[in-house]
Order: sequence, then C-alpha cells, then structure tokens
Amino acid sequence: MNLVMTIIDFLKSNNKTAFSFEILPPLKGNSFTKVCNIIDKLKEFEPQYINITTHHSEFIHKELECGVIKRFSIRKRPGTVAIAAAIQHQYGITAVPHVICKGFTKDETEYALIDLNFLGVSELLLLRGDVKNLEKDLVSPDENHAHTTDLIAQVNNFNQGISVDGTLFEKMETPFSYGVACYPEKHEEAPDMASDLHFLKQKIAMGAGYAVTQMFFDNRKYFDFVDRCRAAGITVPIIPGIKPIVFCDQLTVLPKIFRSEIPESLAIELKKCKSDEAAKQVGIEWSIQQCRELIANGAPSLHFYTLMATDSVRQIAKAIY
Repeated sequence: MNLVMTIIDFLKSNNKTAFSFEILPPLKGNSFTKVCNIIDKLKEFEPQYINITTHHSEFIHKELECGVIKRFSIRKRPGTVAIAAAIQHQYGITAVPHVICKGFTKDETEYALIDLNFLGVSELLLLRGDVKNLEKDLVSPDENHAHTTDLIAQVNNFNQGISVDGTLFEKMETPFSYGVACYPEKHEEAPDMASDLHFLKQKIAMGAGYAVTQMFFDNRKYFDFVDRCRAAGITVPIIPGIKPIVFCDQLTVLPKIFRSEIPESLAIELKKCKSDEAAKQVGIEWSIQQCRELIANGAPSLHFYTLMATDSVRQIAKAIY
C-alpha cells in the first residue's frame, strides 16, 4: 500500500516549489548510518522525496596462484532497493530508487521490481545508466535493454501483470509511477537538441510523469529548455537539478564529465579561489541565486545532487526555504 500520493500527483497539486535530493548508497561494507547522517541534516526542510542512485557491477582481473587470469564482478555500491525501503519506512519520506538499463539484465530488473513492490516502494526514476565503465562484451540485446524506452516498456508490462518472459501474474494494487532524466544542454550522445526532445517526448508518451534535469549552472539553459519542451507539446513538470560546486577543480571536471557549461561570471569567481573552502562558499552563493530565480519563475521542485555537498545543500536550503 502506497504511503503517500505519487510524485506526479504531488507536483501537479502543489502550489510551491518542493525540495528533494539525491543520495548514493554507501560503499560496500559501510553502514546505513552514513545515509541517515545525510537525511538527518536535510529532513527539516521537508523533502518530498529522496532519490537513491543505482550502480552496475564493475569487473577486475586477478591472477590466481596457478597463473590463470580470472575476471571478478564487484558491486561497489550495493543495496539501492534495501536502502529505498529503509528510508521510506524509517523516515516516512517517499523513496525513489533509480532503475537503470546498463549493467543489469531484464531478469535482474524484474526481480528488483518484485522486491520493491513487496517493500512498498512504488516510485522510480528510469534511466539508461552510465556506460563508461561497462564492458561491451557483457551487453546482449537478448538479456539487456539498450535504451530507457525499453526499460519503460518492461515497467509498463509489469504494471499490467506481464512478466519479462510473457507469463501473466496478478496485477499489483499500487502500480509503479516513474520519472525520467532530461538534458538542458543536450545529452552528450545526441546529435542535436531536436533529437533529445524527440526521445524525451517518446518517454513521456509511454508514461513518464515528470523529468529531472542533469545539473546546470546557467538558469537560461533551463528556461530555454522548458520553453522548447512546451513548444514540442511536452507538458509534464520539468524539475531542475542543482549541484553546488564544492572544490576548485570542479571548474574543469564538471564540464568534462557532465557536459555542463560553467557561466563566465561563475568561472571568474572560482578562478579567484585559493582553497576548496573558498570555492565551496562561491558554490553556495551561486546556487542560492540560482534557486531563488528558479522559485520566482515557478519551478515545480528543486532537486539537489548531494554527493560531497550535503553541508552546502543544507546552507542553500536554509536560505531559500
């Protein structure tokens, strides 16, 4: 039984900008306490939901005593399903686990959906997932989904009581509701923005109720993107993703990894910083300005990427909520 209204319904009915954030499962061997420490610092701002990332296995090669080289699979951050359930039941906050195509088979995805249903977690964020560290020989069209739309189709079938092998089962009392990702500055593999919008529109038509953006630092990118979406007939809520800068080297690292442009005025201030602490303060002040402008222009929610930035997010939230 679902504890609260769906995120889609909440976003459509709420008249103020909501607060949410994303966390990583703790590294293998670490406890749930590390997750609680983040939530405890931010729960006073009444987060409407908390996203939990998912990470596929990576492979290492070790030489055995006999001289044979063997490949071993390791999951550095296991536990997304369990952590989502623990958050929802311990804090009464809607948990949104990420479900990704890459690095997981269709069967593994189905078992994750079964477990989430048993545990009362019915909100998902459906993503393709990072392919940079995924070994190509482990990707099979028969066993793995290639695109988010394929994953959406599996979830839709599951909601209708159709398993991945085509057999039927009793439909769930509470079907899964889900959102998807979007890219104000174009996905790195898309040929152009028109292609990006085409696939986003396809995901919405298949059932995605909202979209969360990749991080951006220039609000004009977000506003222009929303305008293009509306012109293309995409009417669902588009949630801006905010990432406070906390280290000096993020001036060059973030654009390289996430293809997010750093505005010149922000870059000038970061170049003046002689320490990470100074860069962190610049990041907080920039994000506060970003968020205030987004709220003033009716953003449905602000979604914060908290990796290495929990204290910054707390200061930003105190200033704007």
